[in-house]
Amino acid sequence: MRMRVRTAGPVGFDLDLTLINSRPAIMAAWSAVADELGVRINLAEVDQRMGIKLEDEVSYWFPAADHAGAAASYRRHYVRLAPALTTMLPGADLAFAAVRQAGERAVIITAKHPVSVEPSLGVVGLRPDELFAHVHGLEKAAVLARLGAAVYVGDTPADMSAALAAGAVAVGVPTGSFGSADLAASGAHLVLGSLLDFPSWYAGFRNGRSEESVRHEQ
Repeated sequence: MRMRVRTAGPVGFDLDLTLINSRPAIMAAWSAVADELGVRINLAEVDQRMGIKLEDEVSYWFPAADHAGAAASYRRHYVRLAPALTTMLPGADLAFAAVRQAGERAVIITAKHPVSVEPSLGVVGLRPDELFAHVHGLEKAAVLARLGAAVYVGDTPADMSAALAAGAVAVGVPTGSFGSADLAASGAHLVLGSLLDFPSWYAGFRNGRSEESVRHEQ
C-alpha cells in the first residue's frame, strides 16, 4: 500500500495486548466478578471483544441497573490481581526507546480506566511521555488528531480504524485477540510480528523510506 505520510509527530500505542499482556489479569478479574455477583460470564466471549471499554463489556452480562456495581466490582478485583498477573510484551520497552531516540513522544492511548492503568504500568515499569485513558474508537481518533500523531500501534480492528480516521499510520500487532489478517482487513497499513520488529521499521520510516515502510507485512 503506497501513500503519502507524515513521519514526524508523536507515536501512540494502545496498552492492553499491545504493550502489556494483561489477559491473565483481565480473565481472573472477570472470574472473580462472576463468583462475587453470581452471574455466569463466558470468558471466551470477553476475550473476543478485548479492547472495548469496561462499561461496554459489562452491558453484555448485566442489566442496566447493575452496570455501575459490576464495573466497580471488576475494577476492585483487577487492581488487586494486576500486579501479579501482568507482564510486558516483548519489545514494548524497545519501541518506546526507538520513538524517544528519534526525538518524539511515546504516548499511550487506551480504553482502560485510569484506576486500572496505574497498577498495570507500575508492575512492568513502562512510563509513557503522555497518557490518555478511557477512550475507544473515534475517541482515540480525536486524541490522535489533536496530538498530530504520525503513527498509532494497536492490536484490534478498532485501533486501526482510529488511526485511519486521524490520518496516522495504522500499525497492527497480532498479540491480542485478532490475527494479522483481521488487522489487515480493517485497514492496517502494515502488520508487524510483534513490537520487537518496531524499532527497525520505525527507523526506516523516519529516514524517509515511508513508501517502502508503509505496507502490509504479514
